[in-house]
Amino acid sequence: MKRQAMRVLGVAFVAGAALLAGSAEAQQPAHPKYDYPTAARADYVIGCLAANGMNRALLDKCACAIDTIANILPYKDYEKAATILSMRQGGLGMRGTLFRNSTVAQDEMRKLRAAQAQATLHCQ
Repeated sequence: MKRQAMRVLGVAFVAGAALLAGSAEAQQPAHPKYDYPTAARADYVIGCLAANGMNRALLDKCACAIDTIANILPYKDYEKAATILSMRQGGLGMRGTLFRNSTVAQDEMRKLRAAQAQATLHCQ
């Protein structure tokens, strides 16, 4: 359970950074390109709300963001980035360094940040 909480907090941190400004009307895609499990979508929205405040306008914006990310990024890539975030925040010494400094980790985080940037533009 602690590991899952770390993952949610890691994703929430990135979600929070991407969704700080303004409110949004949720625009759910008609045909999602990539299907994410409901629990993953819920974790993202809960983390986003926890990082930014609990209100209805933000709920719509956070839901729009994960829907947009799901249209851009395959779930396997999203899951890799979420794992990297949780490992970075876990304080794992040398193992944590691998998740901070490796080319693979940096590439996965770049993919997630690019998808989040698109979500920020789309969900304003």
